[in-house]
Amino acid sequence: MANVVSEGAREPQERRTRTLRAEGALKAIAADQESPERVHRVLEQALVFAGAAFAALYTPSQDGELLRLVESAGVPRTLYGLRDSYPRTGRSPVAEAHRGGRPVSLGPAELAEHVQARRVPSRDFFLTALPVHGDGGGCLLAVCERPDGFDTDDRECLHLISEAVAFPAPAAPAEAGELPPGAFSLAMDTGRVRAGDDLLDLFGLDPVEFDGRVETLLGLTVPEDLPSLMSVVEADHMSIGDRELEFRVLQPTGPPKWLRLRGRLLPGGVGHSARLVGTVDDASTLRSDVTDVARVQRLATALATAVTVRDVGKAVVAALRRPLRADRIALAELESDRLVVTVLDPPEPESWPELWRREWRTEWPDAPVRAMPTLAAALREGRARIWPAGSALERGLSEVGPGGLAVLPLPAGNRMAGACLIGWDTPHDFGSDERALLTACAGLAGQALMRARAFDAEHELVGMLQRQLLPRRLPRLPGAEAVTRYLPSTAGLELGGDWYDVIPLPDHHVALVIGDVQGHSAGAATLMGQMRTALRAYAVEGHTPDVVVSHANRLLMDMESDLFATCAYVDIDLEEGSAWCVRAGHLPPVLRYPDGTTEIAEAEGGPPLGVITQADFPMSPLRLPPGTLIALVTDGLVETPDSDIDEGMERLADQLAASSPGDLGLVADALLGNAQRSDDVAVLLLRYDGMDLRPLRESWTVWRVPQAVGHARRFARRTLRSWGVTEDFDAALLVVSELVTNALVHTDGQVRMDLTLINDRLRVAVADASPRSPVRPTSIGWEATGGRGVLLVEALSATWGTLPVSGGKQVWAEMTLGR
Repeated sequence: MANVVSEGAREPQERRTRTLRAEGALKAIAADQESPERVHRVLEQALVFAGAAFAALYTPSQDGELLRLVESAGVPRTLYGLRDSYPRTGRSPVAEAHRGGRPVSLGPAELAEHVQARRVPSRDFFLTALPVHGDGGGCLLAVCERPDGFDTDDRECLHLISEAVAFPAPAAPAEAGELPPGAFSLAMDTGRVRAGDDLLDLFGLDPVEFDGRVETLLGLTVPEDLPSLMSVVEADHMSIGDRELEFRVLQPTGPPKWLRLRGRLLPGGVGHSARLVGTVDDASTLRSDVTDVARVQRLATALATAVTVRDVGKAVVAALRRPLRADRIALAELESDRLVVTVLDPPEPESWPELWRREWRTEWPDAPVRAMPTLAAALREGRARIWPAGSALERGLSEVGPGGLAVLPLPAGNRMAGACLIGWDTPHDFGSDERALLTACAGLAGQALMRARAFDAEHELVGMLQRQLLPRRLPRLPGAEAVTRYLPSTAGLELGGDWYDVIPLPDHHVALVIGDVQGHSAGAATLMGQMRTALRAYAVEGHTPDVVVSHANRLLMDMESDLFATCAYVDIDLEEGSAWCVRAGHLPPVLRYPDGTTEIAEAEGGPPLGVITQADFPMSPLRLPPGTLIALVTDGLVETPDSDIDEGMERLADQLAASSPGDLGLVADALLGNAQRSDDVAVLLLRYDGMDLRPLRESWTVWRVPQAVGHARRFARRTLRSWGVTEDFDAALLVVSELVTNALVHTDGQVRMDLTLINDRLRVAVADASPRSPVRPTSIGWEATGGRGVLLVEALSATWGTLPVSGGKQVWAEMTLGR
């Protein structure tokens, strides 16, 4: 990266970038059709993007004989001997460009011979006049003091500006008639003022008693503010264009009142006096801060409650950007020798230089300090540095503030916490008060940034511990997709108690669980881990949803904890698209159907866990057509200090209705985007798509009779034939025989056999009432009378195993069959 790049030595790529930025700025100004400052703002772009020192717009007079100056920007025109009007038939560059319809450019040599332009400065300058087409026509005049004048890219920017001003200039207020609210008109030769009643009321004057003299109004102002006011009302010290300042007027009681004046000096022309027109408004209604002291106090208050680095950045932006009328602010932390950009305002990439977008707009945008020597020097010195418009800076900084740049090192003790960059697009004047304000704000922001950095580090540690208690990954589900999100609270550093879980169950069922333990402490997090483990264990045992939640409630009561917990448990049958929901003091699910409609499920609820020993937890049915999205959340997402849970649930339903469920991750991120974060937030989303291939199932109750194994074999043979299985009968029937025989011989009670076929995968499962799992023998002799069944099942099956079910176990085996 080059350290210093002169205006005339910029590369073609940068020129194209500058032209595109000028085009974007002009489009933004053109979009504001009603702005009375539109022409002036357009002319200011010539100073920013074309390197002009002065720019002006001339339009034909009413009689058509003159080209009169209606708006200007930059240094006073008198420095270049320019007039406020030129004859349309004369030899001036303005008239020649207007008549010929083509640009006219004059260098120092041509200007020296031109009688219409008397060059006052000792150094040379260049002048370019471009015709303005449309709405009566006119001429754009620009002056450049650079040694090489306007280059090709500068002239292209001037061409864009001449097109942008091709609309009627704001008309001057008429001498007679009603003035707009807060408006005034001052005749510069007589000092007579026309003002509305509302403006006189700001000065505390009775409209009937006002004598119309400007001296009467000036006599009511604070004496210290008179010099700045006189510089506005004296025509010799003003160029054509807008002026703005704030001043104070004395009050009968209390402190002086701050007012803001916006004025524009309009030329009088032949036989008419120049007039100053504009508005005066109450400054307290236009800005959030009345004095620089108040700005610092407000920033200190905001930083006192800012706990994260991002909160600090938002407070600095709110305190500085609008009051200073800055176009962009960047806040960056200093880590070793690198800058980590934490806040960019505005956040849109196109608002920042191409270099920033290319090298810094990553997940954690950063850059070495040595890449910007000017910034590195400011950080070493430790004091605020200010560069006005036109200063030679490296590319990484010059395009941040072409109209002015302020760099604020953020000190914290004996080190630098970071830096704040403030940039303006239009030329900005830095006063002594503004410099003092920036220095004071930098010290406050540096201390707050160090505190926030420590908080972020500790909070990240807490969040890491919290995440260790939650599932690391979610299972893959047939016919469904699930995503989860968890955000710890930013209100403190203690652990929270929100949790979630997705539990795959036999027969293509899945259990969704979400819950919240009372409080934010290590005890709450520990209890959360215990409840999550308990619910998973009870669910895997094969209990129905109400029994699972009842067991968890009894467990929590037996633990004699002072805390209670809420949870919602939903058991979904992925084959049938149906579900059962149980609530224990928790929020109900929210369903988004395929047509975009939403519904807050009317699921009957029970009390929170750990409150009543003998509590009922009723089950409520849910229907899930393919494409349905089911959302389970904790109260941290929907409850805020300003609204209750019911309003939050309705807001959640509206957000889901407006979402696109194709990407669940984006939906979850959007839900968390507006979370208040005063509490933990957990979100669990599942989209049910339906299974493409539903398995075939049949069950058989094995009676304890001598021919029980034969009956089971005949049932299995008939079932497989009805499913189209024509091969591998013997292996499948032998597995059935061994599993049923083991259940009858080694257990008591009921025995049930389940057959499941999906694709060519056959699953044989035999459930019995004994919790003891079969044991694979290590060796078998010729004289042994048992133990071979398990070895046969293992040899004939692709995989086999056991799992606990309510009151017993299930032994299963899977194999691949030909159909």
